[in-house]
Amino acid sequence: MRSLIGIAALLIAAAGSAAHGQESAAASPDPARAGGPLTLQEVLRSSARSAPDIIAALARNRQAEARALTAEGAFDTVFAVEGRSRIAGYYDGTEIAGKAEQPLTDNGGYLYGGYRASRGDFPVYEDKSYTNRLGELKVGALYSLLRDRLIDARRSEFRLAANDIDIARFEARATSIGVQARAIEAYQKWVAAGLKLKAYAALLALAQDRTQGIQRQVALGAKADILLVENEANLVKRQAFVVEAEQALRAAAVKLSLYFRDAQGLPVVVDDARLPEDARALEGIRTDPAFNLEGRPDFAILLEEIDQATVKLALARNDMRPRLDLSGEVAKDVGPEGLGGSSRTPLEMIVGVTFKIPLQNRKARGKLAETQAKIDELSVKQRFMAEKIRAEVAAIGIEVDTARQLVDTTERERVLAERLASAERRRFSLGSSDFFLVNQREESATNAQVKLIEAQARIAAARAELAAATADEHALGLDRPLPVE
Repeated sequence: MRSLIGIAALLIAAAGSAAHGQESAAASPDPARAGGPLTLQEVLRSSARSAPDIIAALARNRQAEARALTAEGAFDTVFAVEGRSRIAGYYDGTEIAGKAEQPLTDNGGYLYGGYRASRGDFPVYEDKSYTNRLGELKVGALYSLLRDRLIDARRSEFRLAANDIDIARFEARATSIGVQARAIEAYQKWVAAGLKLKAYAALLALAQDRTQGIQRQVALGAKADILLVENEANLVKRQAFVVEAEQALRAAAVKLSLYFRDAQGLPVVVDDARLPEDARALEGIRTDPAFNLEGRPDFAILLEEIDQATVKLALARNDMRPRLDLSGEVAKDVGPEGLGGSSRTPLEMIVGVTFKIPLQNRKARGKLAETQAKIDELSVKQRFMAEKIRAEVAAIGIEVDTARQLVDTTERERVLAERLASAERRRFSLGSSDFFLVNQREESATNAQVKLIEAQARIAAARAELAAATADEHALGLDRPLPVE
């Protein structure tokens, strides 16, 4: 218990120092002491804008987009220049060549074009180096007919990177939903702690108001002196209730500061003056009864993983196919005839075919079996997750109904306990009741009021949990665009 108190004190001190630094640096009004009660929507707006977990999730989203750009780089146009010259020996040939190559986005082949020019003599085994005086222009293409026709490593990487972007966005949504649900919980606990403090403070005030009357009665001899001791003990006990409630309120305010932040993103410990007046502040969550299973980010992530496995399966099936590539090339030397002779001058057209097949193909067969097994695994997970989510939402719905009934029952209990306490105070003032009984009635009424606050907080927490389970972004304050960092 002492360790918990110490941790709470450290958190309060740290948050207090952060708030002090904020007051000295910011010129805008202090949100901790801004006018009016703090509302749940105000907390949700602040959390969605500045919560570190949400900002970090958005950064991961940018990482996924950067990886997609990296994968798209496989389709970049590549330009290369190569030159060589014989600086010693019998031959003095010099050649320079430039080539641009563009991979196809809908086939595993590519297009290319180039220019080549040469001067001087070349040996017979390098006869192809000769060009006319103004060089040679060349264009060509390679087209895959079997393997790499529908999908290849480059296109699969790009598609997987696109899936990663979607997964990162769903993860950001899931993170935001979790943060907002925790923000709602922190706000509700802070409000409930404040309402409990008011209830215990009112109970203490009743005892303090009665003290003067008891002192007068003892002084007149109407009551025994021991009643003063008993009243003092009762005051101390009720003061202890207030102290514990104050500590719980301060701890709740510190936890709330993790989600309620200023314009600079620094935690704000809310002043007690911003506490709502009554339990209506706990009714800020209104969930949408319509529920779309695919709206859950974790379920959507699983669907994206299945899509990724399907891409890998298509790539594995592609690797099982033989390679059959068709190539074509057109070349034309331009300008006056060079040392290579007139044979370079006519237009050249070349067509080629390449066929290649691995005999065992064990690597591709192993990858195909592995990927198919992964799809089977993810399909089972998908069915189970759908069942689990439906069961979770149904269970929370039952919890909401039960909590609503508990609130109604507890409200009746509070009203009856308050009537008994009020009647007992009148009897005590008339001398028809004793000190022990009136205190018991008052404490029972306060306990019933605290119990009602806890029941109201319970139904509010159940509604918040339902909003998170159904990914109700409107109820969680996420229907506005998330910040872009």
